[in-house]
Order: sequence, then structure tokens, then C-alpha cells
Amino acid sequence: MDLRKLKTLIDLVAESGISELEITEGDGKVRIVKSPVHVPAAPAPAAQVIHTAPAGTHGAAAPAPAPEAPPPVTGHLVKSPMVGTFYRSAQPGSDPFVQVGSTVREGDTLCIIEAMKLLNEIEADKSGTIRAVLVENGQPVEYGQPLFEIE
Repeated sequence: MDLRKLKTLIDLVAESGISELEITEGDGKVRIVKSPVHVPAAPAPAAQVIHTAPAGTHGAAAPAPAPEAPPPVTGHLVKSPMVGTFYRSAQPGSDPFVQVGSTVREGDTLCIIEAMKLLNEIEADKSGTIRAVLVENGQPVEYGQPLFEIE
């Protein structure tokens, strides 16, 4: 296989969300595997210390409020059928296909996922109202990742 083709394939794997690519051309066979990126785990939080005011003064340091949990999913989730890049509109700067509160019918286009330089329209598999858009425009998505919640 030509070295330029090999470099192009390596670049495609690096830029896309895929983790493995295998190509057979004639008698040659090439397998490119993207090694997982290891992110060091965050250190375990230290025990929380609450400082109290000396006797005779009023008040104590209040513990920080706990972060709010996302609301529970009660509607139908539209999940990504592939790995790629999520786009809410057909072209940069144009209106998104749907927004929170939009009414959709089964078969309506919700977004585009770009995979291997191909643009794939993702359609609603259920009629209803868009309750949440779960991915930011231009973000990579994984297979099976929730994209929209429809109620």
C-alpha cells in the first residue's frame, strides 16, 4: 500500500471518533488501532472540614451546596446510530433542524452526524415534542449516545 494512502488513513482515524480501521487491498492488509487516551483519575476528595467560629461569635462556615443532578429522563431518547460529529443544522450559521419545544413527527430530520466525511441525516423515530437537546453542536458523539429527548 502506498505510504501516502497509509498516512491519509491514519489521519482519518485520528480525526474521527472511530477507534479501529481495517483495510484489505489486494494481498495487503492494514489495521489501524487508535490507542485509548488515558486521563489520570482525579484524586479522591479530602475529608471536608467545617470551620466553626470561636465561642461568642455567631455563625459557622456553611458547607458548599451539592451540585444539582440532571433531571431524570422521562421521555423517549433518540440515540446516535453511529460514531461521528453532531451538527444541529445543515450549514454553519443556518437555523437548527429542531429546538427545545419543537414538535416533530416520525421521519423528520433532527440533526446531521458527519462520519468519514459523509453527512448522515438522523430522523425522529417517534412523534412528539423535543424536550431536550443532549449534545452541543460540533461535538463528537459515540454509538448509542443519547442525542435528543422527545416527550
